[in-house]
Amino acid sequence: MNRERLNTLAFQMVRYEQGAPHRVQHLLKVHSFAKLIGEASGLEEKKLETLEAAALVHDIGIRPSLEKYQHETGHLQEIEGPPAAGELLSELEFEPELIDRVCYLVGHHHTYTDIDGLDYQILVEADFLVNIFEAKLGKDEIRSIREKIFRTKSGTDLLDLMFLPE
Repeated sequence: MNRERLNTLAFQMVRYEQGAPHRVQHLLKVHSFAKLIGEASGLEEKKLETLEAAALVHDIGIRPSLEKYQHETGHLQEIEGPPAAGELLSELEFEPELIDRVCYLVGHHHTYTDIDGLDYQILVEADFLVNIFEAKLGKDEIRSIREKIFRTKSGTDLLDLMFLPE
C-alpha cells in the first residue's frame, strides 16, 4: 500500500472541496470508518488501498452535480462521480485496476442492492455511519438501516455502540 499517495489523495480532495468544510469533514470521517472496518475485517493490503481511495473520493460527484443540475441526488453523484474520480486518480498515478474498481464503487455507493465485494459493503457501511450522525436519524430508522444494510461484524458493532447502546 502506498500511504503517501493516499495522503496526497486526501489533500487533493480537501483542495477539490475547498469552501465546503462539511463535505471535507464527511469524506474524512467516511475514510476513517472505512479504514477501521476494512482493517478489522482483514482486507488484504491492495483491497484496503482501493477501499481507502474510494472512501476519500466517494462523494466527488457532488460538485459537478451541483454545477450541472443544481442538485446533488445520490443518482446524480453516481453518474458524475466516476469520471471525476478517474481523472484525479490517474493524475496521481494510481494503477488502472484500482482506478476501475474505485470508479465502480463511486458509481454505486448509493445503490444498496447486489453489493459485490467486501470493499463495496464496507464503503456503504462507513458512509451510513457518518450519514446517520449527520442526519440525526431516530432509533427506528437506525434499526431499519442496521437490518437492511449492515453485514460486517465491525460495522455492525460500531453502529450498535454509537447509536443503539443497550
